[in-house]
Amino acid sequence: MGTNPYAWLDNSLAALHRAHRYRTVAAVEGMAGAVVQRQGQTLINFASNDYLGLASDPRLAEAAIAAIQTYGTGSTGSRLLSGHRELHGELERAIAALKGTEDAIVFSSGYLANMGAIAALVGSPDLILGDEYNHSSLKAGGKVSGATTLDYRHSDVAHLEELLETHRDRHRRCLIATDSVFSMDGDLCPLAEILNVAEAYHAMVLVDEAHGTGVFGTSGSGAVEHLGCTGRPLVTVGTLSKALGSLGGYVAGSVSLIDFLRNRAPGWIYTTGLSPADTAAALAAVQIVQQEAWRREVLWHQVNHLIQQIDQNLAKLAEVPLRRLPSASPIISLEGRSAEAVLMASERLQSAGLWVAAVRPPTVPTSRLRITVMATHKPNHLHQLVTGLQTLIQG
Repeated sequence: MGTNPYAWLDNSLAALHRAHRYRTVAAVEGMAGAVVQRQGQTLINFASNDYLGLASDPRLAEAAIAAIQTYGTGSTGSRLLSGHRELHGELERAIAALKGTEDAIVFSSGYLANMGAIAALVGSPDLILGDEYNHSSLKAGGKVSGATTLDYRHSDVAHLEELLETHRDRHRRCLIATDSVFSMDGDLCPLAEILNVAEAYHAMVLVDEAHGTGVFGTSGSGAVEHLGCTGRPLVTVGTLSKALGSLGGYVAGSVSLIDFLRNRAPGWIYTTGLSPADTAAALAAVQIVQQEAWRREVLWHQVNHLIQQIDQNLAKLAEVPLRRLPSASPIISLEGRSAEAVLMASERLQSAGLWVAAVRPPTVPTSRLRITVMATHKPNHLHQLVTGLQTLIQG
């Protein structure tokens, strides 16, 4: 045996380099937005989850500054000890109103909301059935809970029902977990069908609205509203860090559910409360989402236009290096032939002033360019992207 117990780290990093899976960070300079400065280069930003452009909205900044002046910079403790502020309650009531639920609870991140809710709702005698494309936080919550966890094929309700038929009666409780909008493909889950199957097998349903909140629905409530499932019994989780332009997570549902989580969710009980600034910024964002429907209208116009342009270009060629994956959201993914090819494509786009993320395994099963559209993109931004993609597609 070697003398250095950490020597394996260098070997592991070298393997990541060989597989084109090595990752680094690059700082964005200044304000978030449709155009950003990154390592001294001006880039049109198609890599952000700031779908409505609220992360740089001055009203969120003003609300955050006012909260700091009133409450300070930190919550100083868990909500059950010294960390609770009236702002937290205001935000929770606003989220419940947006979601059409009886109550809501705010966590310090979306990841904690998923892990905390799942770990509280199920344990070792129980069963979790999750979509194979679920976000990492849903999968991590299953591991932390100690429940038996099984994946069903992506959006395959028939396979979900097969698993329920085989395994449900062996377990005390059952939780079906799914993203509403799948973050790396952009497609939507078949929520109504999932809820129907869940009812037949006496199973709970948890749906992650991270990429749906603010983007879908006439009120901006999310994909649950868009899919016609508002008011049906389920556990809705999500984040404040995407379309809401702040930080934190939430769970929305019945009074009994939220009261139970306040008493049993470790990710809420043992974590410092969300900072006053983030809480106030998120509260301002929820209000804007409800008042300014035009943001969603502009966003969807641009999404539909961009998809049409991409499809027209792909249809011209018999064989293309990129394939658009099915999407029903502002997330548009173009699948490439390999991790190396996708990295090279991303670098070529960057040289043309376009920031498009290259997403590779293990985050996704296949490498792809992940394009995200914002309401604050201008028509010339979309035109430049289409032109850049034409260059890639045509070689």
